[in-house]
Amino acid sequence: MNKPSEILEMRAAADQVVGVLKAMANTDRLLILCHLALEELNVSEIEQKTGILQPTLSQQLMMLRKSDVVNTRRDGKQIFYSIKDPHLTSVLSLMYELYCPKTSN
Repeated sequence: MNKPSEILEMRAAADQVVGVLKAMANTDRLLILCHLALEELNVSEIEQKTGILQPTLSQQLMMLRKSDVVNTRRDGKQIFYSIKDPHLTSVLSLMYELYCPKTSN
């Protein structure tokens, strides 16, 4: 039987996972995270790579910040984004492997 402390730890972990899944549960946010799993990007680079226009992109980046799944770094006037938790990068890599089309040679 699970000890009360184990149950509390599992609940905390489950809450964290739910937060990450909610962050990914939007097409635009998932595309942004997929690109950030590969490299740190600034807003202009994210817009160019995803095709998400600035107003929507700003809204989705704000949601990712509120969900605490991305880091931000300012360099002059530019803000760079990266994935905060390496576990999320692993999850995104697995999802890519399972769901994204394979390129044929």
